[in-house]
Amino acid sequence: MTGPTSKKTPSSLPVEDRKRVVIERVQPEIDSGRFPIKRVVGEQVLVEADVYADGHGALTAVLLFGEGENPSRWKSCEMTPLPNDRWQGSFTVSKPGYHAYTIEAWVNPFKSWRRDLDKKLQAGQDISVDLLVGAELVEHAASGAAEKDRKQIEEFAHFLKSRNKLEVRASLALDPDLAELIYRYPNKRFATRYDRQLLVWADRERARFTAWYEMFPRSCGENGKHGTFRDCERRIPDIAEMGFDVLYLPPIHPIGLTNRKGRNNAPMVQNGDCGSPWAIGSEAGGHKSIHPELGTLEDFQRLCGKASEHGLEIALDIAFQCSSDHPYAREHPEWFRRLPDGTIQFAENPPKKYEDIYPFEFESEEWPSLWRELKSVFDYWIEQGVRIFRVDNPHTKPFAFWEWTISEIRKAHPDVIFLSEAFTRPKVMNRLAKIGFTQSYTYFAWRNTKAELTEYFTELTQTEAKEYFRPNAWPNTPDILTEFLQTGGRPAFILRLILAATLSSNYGIYGPPFELCVSQPREVGSEEYLDSEKYEIRQWDLKHPNSLREIITLLNRIRRENPALQSNDGLRFHPVDNDQVICYSKSSPDRSNLIVVAANLNPHHAHSGWIHLPLAELGIPPDQSFQAHDLLSDARYIWHGPDNYVQLNPHVIPAHVFRIRR
Repeated sequence: MTGPTSKKTPSSLPVEDRKRVVIERVQPEIDSGRFPIKRVVGEQVLVEADVYADGHGALTAVLLFGEGENPSRWKSCEMTPLPNDRWQGSFTVSKPGYHAYTIEAWVNPFKSWRRDLDKKLQAGQDISVDLLVGAELVEHAASGAAEKDRKQIEEFAHFLKSRNKLEVRASLALDPDLAELIYRYPNKRFATRYDRQLLVWADRERARFTAWYEMFPRSCGENGKHGTFRDCERRIPDIAEMGFDVLYLPPIHPIGLTNRKGRNNAPMVQNGDCGSPWAIGSEAGGHKSIHPELGTLEDFQRLCGKASEHGLEIALDIAFQCSSDHPYAREHPEWFRRLPDGTIQFAENPPKKYEDIYPFEFESEEWPSLWRELKSVFDYWIEQGVRIFRVDNPHTKPFAFWEWTISEIRKAHPDVIFLSEAFTRPKVMNRLAKIGFTQSYTYFAWRNTKAELTEYFTELTQTEAKEYFRPNAWPNTPDILTEFLQTGGRPAFILRLILAATLSSNYGIYGPPFELCVSQPREVGSEEYLDSEKYEIRQWDLKHPNSLREIITLLNRIRRENPALQSNDGLRFHPVDNDQVICYSKSSPDRSNLIVVAANLNPHHAHSGWIHLPLAELGIPPDQSFQAHDLLSDARYIWHGPDNYVQLNPHVIPAHVFRIRR
């Protein structure tokens, strides 16, 4: 044991004892490097760290980066020193998949010598010995230099030791060309490398910017008939014309008969009740089969092709649960939990009961075969061309299962996108995002006040969460009809649409009910729709004059035409002297595109206020006027200075979406 007075023999001292540089507080770094950060191909990874050493030696720090989890070749860029021993560097992810990064730093003798030489010259001190020291440093660089550079470096060293005038030799010593040449061959014998190799997962662009439209295929028929995939095709041009790029379909598999739920979740069915698509499995098959009334696999593939022709991708719902009629229940009873009376435990979330659904038992002794089979469900639909999956209730399955499944799928298909439908506790939602889910549902639907929205979206976009949690904002879903939408009328729907589409670069709507401002709950205090489409076929009058189609189309066009709305990095909130009015801005990475949104959060009454914009931060000269072009109404206003007035009547339009023209 060594202590303050103990002696170490030189042979017992590790080489690390001569590594003087400390590297710490690296950002971004998620849970000490346990999880990767997220980026999209073409995006920058900006890395910062505290880098310092004892003494006064000049440091060099480089950011190392490469493709793959363990790069065979590292690229590097020199980091820039910031105040207080903070250093910064960046690189760009160039392809989907993993990228690694770390930091290396060392005390740079040549840089230190060159810096001190300049100071001595400025002070008029004798530098004759210093030039000889520099010559030795240059000679050391020559020993490791490439053939094409070695001769030139040796000539520099010889000149520094020559009898030429001191001022001439000093001029050469401070020549930037010499420094550039020597820096190619640094003395890194005692360099410190950060003790962790950190990872980035790079997705394709659609992970960052999407507009989702949810639709039940069985409701696409006419005259009360069960819809088919061929019926769905007729809706494709209209959905694409509204500006959506993802068409999400709830489960398309056979639906069980045993304990089938009736309309409005009734425990008893009537003749003709079609049941819930989430009660998966019947004699017609399970998770790798298609509900017979929807059509065939060929019909589904044709639907995907038609969607692709219009710039749409089909997203499928993956719900890992079964009807008691599912082939799994018959062929693999070991994958389910049995009660003492011998029956299989159906799903519950007390007081709610889901008698038509069996959950899987992930703690079963046969868990390996269960995991492999469930992963194969993804594999099957990937083979059919699906690359986007909305995953139902992932928080009710083990984290380890999802981490393994997503990792395995990404090895062969790095372009697959997973949306986590987990409305649960924040830490659980965050963990799911960390272990691989590409996008995540949020609490947006229940954040209504200015304080709630500001706090929540600041957390999502300006804290560590921004490195791994990609929010996808939905104002409604088949399970969620909020009190705000129930009571706010048409203005409430328009407001929540504008907020979802501009606060988050990924958003979605549960289509026809949102388009038509459907707001009737099953009963007072419930967020369930009356006559919910989850339990019956609903055929919608999409040409109804109350439709929001026009404003939806306009908003999606605004999003596509303005890069500021295609990312969340530039989101900032701004003061307004009225708590009923919220104001925020988004800017593109190059700051060439700036959007300012002002919204009246009260769907019943007009409100006004003075908004305060930090002009310097937004790149607006404080002494110049600028144009605020409202992209919703096409009105144009000339603004002067940081404080400007807005007035918003929700019964006309509850928000401005300004493009600021400097």
